[in-house]
Amino acid sequence: MDIVVKKIGIGVIVGRFQVHKLHPGHLDLFNDVLNRHEKVFVFLGESPTKSTRNNPLPFKARKLMILESFPQVSVFEIKDVHHEELWSKTLDEKIREAYPEGPVTFYGSRDGFIPYYRGKFPTVELKARLNVSGSEIRKSISTQVLSDVNFRHGWIAACYDKYPTSYTTVDAAIINESDNSLLLARKINDPDGKWHFIGGFVDINLDKSKEEAVKREAMEETGLKGMGEPLYVGSAKIDDWRYRNEQDGIMTSLFVIRDFVGIPKAADDIAEVKWFDIGKLSEEVFVPEHVVLYNLLKAYLNRTQKNKGEK
Repeated sequence: MDIVVKKIGIGVIVGRFQVHKLHPGHLDLFNDVLNRHEKVFVFLGESPTKSTRNNPLPFKARKLMILESFPQVSVFEIKDVHHEELWSKTLDEKIREAYPEGPVTFYGSRDGFIPYYRGKFPTVELKARLNVSGSEIRKSISTQVLSDVNFRHGWIAACYDKYPTSYTTVDAAIINESDNSLLLARKINDPDGKWHFIGGFVDINLDKSKEEAVKREAMEETGLKGMGEPLYVGSAKIDDWRYRNEQDGIMTSLFVIRDFVGIPKAADDIAEVKWFDIGKLSEEVFVPEHVVLYNLLKAYLNRTQKNKGEK
């Protein structure tokens, strides 16, 4: 004789489900909760960031994925906030809006939302029968390129589902005070006779500050050592050819470096480095996108020279 389990109240699943398809562990979770309750609500956490490695899929895509396998559940969005109490209060309110009365039980895993929930409803920790990592799934498919119209469709959609990005770079005005000269660099693809400041992208995994980043870039591209403390000059948006007609772009910070050790030699992606007499510099020396930096430097040097004269 089969034992009939009476289903009561609402079972609530809270998660992210940031995978391309529900894995067996997810399927077990849904089936377990569906067997216990007459209704099941699913709340999908939505990060304020977009199209990142940990949160690549928007709410709508994950909702459709869940409903494909479990059309009988109701799927809602719960936005991430900084405070656990506020997040929990918002979650409780959303549940009561959809289900004003009756018992409610939350379900999750040890590594899920339960340790952060501060609301009023009881929680049940379900032990996973299968240990499947969403992070490992995303990593394993990250290099796969499919010959499929839906794959291309999704890739294009992901590029639009992101905020405009301001890429952070740093540039160095390396000055030799003994002969009032400025060190400039040239890449192999630079226009003939045009030079630019030495610099590059800030590496968020390596650099603790822009000052540290500009010293690193300067040493990598010139071979110079013993860099002194960089002095901030100013910042500017760069009309970099790689980002023209794009919503993204480069914002750079210019620093003066006066202390260093060694003789500069072109390194990294630099084809040539050369000292220029600062007094004979003009806009014509620079690649078009670095003219704005030259004018920042010129204004800075004029100010510092004036301040020295007043003293």
